[in-house]
Amino acid sequence: MAFPFLPVHAFLAVAAAARPFVVASPTETLVTAASADMVMKPAPIEPDWIIAGAPEARIAEHSQSADSAAMTAIWDCTAGAFRWHFAWDETVMILEGEVHVTDEKGVERVLKAGDIAYFAGKTWATWRVDNYVRKIAFLRRPFPAPLSAAMKLKRLIRRPLRSAL
Repeated sequence: MAFPFLPVHAFLAVAAAARPFVVASPTETLVTAASADMVMKPAPIEPDWIIAGAPEARIAEHSQSADSAAMTAIWDCTAGAFRWHFAWDETVMILEGEVHVTDEKGVERVLKAGDIAYFAGKTWATWRVDNYVRKIAFLRRPFPAPLSAAMKLKRLIRRPLRSAL
């Protein structure tokens, strides 16, 4: 999201402009849509992030959780190279085309149709799209650090208790 990836404030602006998408309610247990029928809206990449070419990105939000902590969207992009900030945790599945992704450690991977990748929130990656790429993105807002630490502690405490039973 977000994609590859706007800062949260820019992502939310893009998301608002790309409506309609469905915000799941507690009574809504299934949200469906044909990806070919989803309306793609412009989602410009931050100009300072562009390294080469003139990549044009678009997004169509599918759904958002009732607590706004998770979102699903289709995102595509034309040829170009750019740095991308992942404000949220993001799992992607490439639907069409391919992208060369270089992580913060300098490791490059090629993602192509059918490949799945996870990008941790608050990280950067360089994306090089030679022709075109289309993905589905599943985004999750990371928990605040104190809550995340409390959850890890809870898991550590429960693990010995379970093995003792």
